[in-house]
Amino acid sequence: MSFYVTTPIYYVNAAPHLGHAYTTIAADVMARHHRQRAEDVFFLTGTDEHGEPVALAAEAAGRTPKEHADLNAAHFEALTPRLNATNDFFIRTSDPRHVRAVQDVLQRVKDNGYVYEGEYEGWYCPRCADFKNDTEIADGNRCPIHEIELTREKETNWFFALSRFQEQLEELFAEREDFVLPTSRRNEALAFIRSGLHDVSLSRSTLTWGVPVPWDPEQVFYVWFDALLNYVTALQFADPGQDLTERFWPADVHIVGKDILKFHTVYWPALLLAAGLPVPRRVFVHGFLLGSDGRKMSKSLGNGLDPFEVMDLYGVDALRYYLLRDVAFGADGSVSMDGVKARFEGELANEFGNLASRTIAMVLKYRDGAVPGVDVDPALLDAFASLPQTVADRVDALELTPALDAIWELVKRLNRYVEETTPWVLAKDEARAGELDTALASLVAGVRSLAVLLHPWLPEATEKLRGALGAPSTAYADAALVAGRVTQVEKLAPLFPKQ
Repeated sequence: MSFYVTTPIYYVNAAPHLGHAYTTIAADVMARHHRQRAEDVFFLTGTDEHGEPVALAAEAAGRTPKEHADLNAAHFEALTPRLNATNDFFIRTSDPRHVRAVQDVLQRVKDNGYVYEGEYEGWYCPRCADFKNDTEIADGNRCPIHEIELTREKETNWFFALSRFQEQLEELFAEREDFVLPTSRRNEALAFIRSGLHDVSLSRSTLTWGVPVPWDPEQVFYVWFDALLNYVTALQFADPGQDLTERFWPADVHIVGKDILKFHTVYWPALLLAAGLPVPRRVFVHGFLLGSDGRKMSKSLGNGLDPFEVMDLYGVDALRYYLLRDVAFGADGSVSMDGVKARFEGELANEFGNLASRTIAMVLKYRDGAVPGVDVDPALLDAFASLPQTVADRVDALELTPALDAIWELVKRLNRYVEETTPWVLAKDEARAGELDTALASLVAGVRSLAVLLHPWLPEATEKLRGALGAPSTAYADAALVAGRVTQVEKLAPLFPKQ
């Protein structure tokens, strides 16, 4: 079974912020989880390097668009390994291979009869690179996202016949209720479609920084059509020597922010239908990370948190955990350094880290590191019995926060088990050695199971923990409480040392 997950490709008009880290981490959690289940996984991320936002930022910085793209793309490429993201490829849309592939697909769309020449006039946001309709304009004739005044643009361009896909898109949404998730975003996309689709500009005649239109070299493709096609084009050249399209397309899930919902849930499936390609299986639309001012975290608003600063202070696992535990995946959520600190100290260090340290320390102290070869306490067997399936079901439903919440309930349950069994008391009474053996063996089994289940969220900490347990496997079959017996433990340094 294959699994293909993508992030949106990120604009290179400025350096990355926490919102970019959030989406990349979410995709990585999915990719890691599905690899645990022995699936054939492809995880794609990258940078969107064409269009007016990049050209304007480059001009302001005194650079050419290519120089500006190269500079900031390097920052995004540096972010992915720092996040411990296991992406299989990083695509840049300035890559000549992508350019050629975009031209091939859009030529096909024209050959299929869905492109024509015409004149367009409308209100335009240069930072969104988007023409706004009447329902998308905020008070003061402003962009609701960037809060800048819109400009009136009039051009003679090539058009994509989006209106011809009205009926097909309505049928798609009716037949596949999970095509767009969560439901609130599906309803939003469907309302946009039902309001009546209008043809949209496929090209720009006033820009030069973009993919040239092969049948009209004086124009470049509108950046969104260039960018959206990365999900397909990357598969053609990500693995030198072979085309991965048949193996992985259609994508299983595109993860996007709600500000680009229209492009991914309306324009994108219509474009694929026009090209004769299958549409993706699902598009998951997450909310905004909100800054201290309550507004969307944004480079242009300057209210973002630096993901590198968070990782320098608390480590990458803390960032990964915080973003998917504190902010319900799919909803808006405020983020702050105080919030990171609270989750780090209250849950990672005090609950999971302390549980792991205490468990191993007690086995070392009371049994010289040898884990008793006895059965696990039936009480814990019952508690853990359904957890692996629950987590898998929730990840399959793209419910990453509830999946993590379910695991954390068992972290708390094991901590209660320590207090219930009081191994330090049992150790003082030789007659209760059997009870101590059961408690220690049960705790080790529980901690090992958690180390497998938490691997997608906390890859560094769980690797250290599995090393101390002599249980390196991350295979999902080993998430069961009794899947693999640990025989010997080694000393474990604090997984989340207090700052």
